Amino acid sequence: MNSVLRKTAGIAVAAMLLAGPLLAQDTDGPLETVAVASAELPRIYRLDGVAEAISRSTVSAQTGGRAVEVNFDVDDYVREGDVIVVLEDSEQRAGVRQAEANLEVASVQRQDAEKEYRRIAGVFAKKAVSKADMDKATAARNQAVATEQAAEAALEQARQQLDYTQVRAPYNGIVTERLIEVGEVAQPGRQLMSGLSLDSMRISVDVPQNLVGSIRSQRAAQAKVNGQWIEAEDVTVFPVADPRSDTFEVRLRLPDGVQGVFPGMYVKVGFMSGKQQTLVVPLSAVVLRSEVVGIYVVGENGRVLFRHVRLGSPAGPDYVSVLSGVDAGERIAVDPVAAGIRLKSQRKVQVSDE
Repeated sequence: MNSVLRKTAGIAVAAMLLAGPLLAQDTDGPLETVAVASAELPRIYRLDGVAEAISRSTVSAQTGGRAVEVNFDVDDYVREGDVIVVLEDSEQRAGVRQAEANLEVASVQRQDAEKEYRRIAGVFAKKAVSKADMDKATAARNQAVATEQAAEAALEQARQQLDYTQVRAPYNGIVTERLIEVGEVAQPGRQLMSGLSLDSMRISVDVPQNLVGSIRSQRAAQAKVNGQWIEAEDVTVFPVADPRSDTFEVRLRLPDGVQGVFPGMYVKVGFMSGKQQTLVVPLSAVVLRSEVVGIYVVGENGRVLFRHVRLGSPAGPDYVSVLSGVDAGERIAVDPVAAGIRLKSQRKVQVSDE
C-alpha cells in the first residue's frame, strides 16, 4: 500500500510543483508557494485490532519422571533448544541399557544365522541337502535379521525416551506460565510450561460485513506500530461471519522482527478499499501550534493568512492529505517560517496604517 500511496501522491505533487513562486504583498522578496492539488488516493478504513502471537503454545511432557530442574520462570526469555525442565532419568537410562543388550544379542544371533545360511547354501548347491533344509536356513536368517531390526528400533525408542527427560524450548520466546515445580511427578501429556514468541506477530480485527468484499479483493492493510504505519505481509479473511456481531474476523500478519507489539495490545489498522479524490499538501508546509494544525495560505493579492486545517492519511513520505480547511487550487507557502515572518510584517504594516 505504501508504494500505491507514493505513486499517486507523486502525481499530485508533480502537478503542484508546476506552479512558480508568488510574491507577497510587500517587496521583501518572493515567497515560494505551491497549489493545493487534488489526487486520487486509496480509500482507507481505520479499525481497531488486537495483537496476537503466531507462535504460542504449551510444552508437555513426553515421558514420565520426577522434575529435578525447572530452569525458567514467568517473563524469562528462552532461546530455541534451551532446556526448560529436566526430569529424573534413571528409568529411561535403564531402558537404554536393556535395549542395547537386546540389540547385541540380536546381532550375534543374526551373524550366526548368516553363517549357517551360507553353509547350507553351499551344500545345497552341491545337492547334498534337501530343499527343506535350505528353506529352514533361509527362514532362520530372515527371522534373525528382523529380530535385529526390531532391537535397533527399540534402542532408538529408548534413546528418544531418555532425550525426552530434557524438555527443550521449541522456539525463541517468553515464558507466560510455569505449570510444574521441582519434585512434582510428570506423566506423558502433563503440561509443563507455556510461552509465546514476539518474533512473529499478527493483528486480529473484527470487520463489518459491508467492508469484507473490498478487503477480500484488495488484500492490502497497514498497522500503526510505534507511531508508524507498517504494511502487513499477509491478509487473511475468515470465510464465516459472527452472527452475534455481523462481523468477519480478519488477520494481518506483521513482518518478522517488528518491535513494540505485545499480545493483547490494541493496534490501529487501516484497510485499503477502493480509491477517492482528496487534497494533498507537502508535510513541510504544515505548522503545529500547540493543539492547532494549520497552513499559511497566500491570496491572489499576496497577503498571507494562517488557516486551520484537518489532516488525513499520509500520502507518501513527504506529503499528507487534507480533509478540510483549504480548497483545490489555493496557494500555500512552502516555507512556513518565511510565511510566518511575512504575516507578522503584514500585521505591523496594518497597525501603522491605522
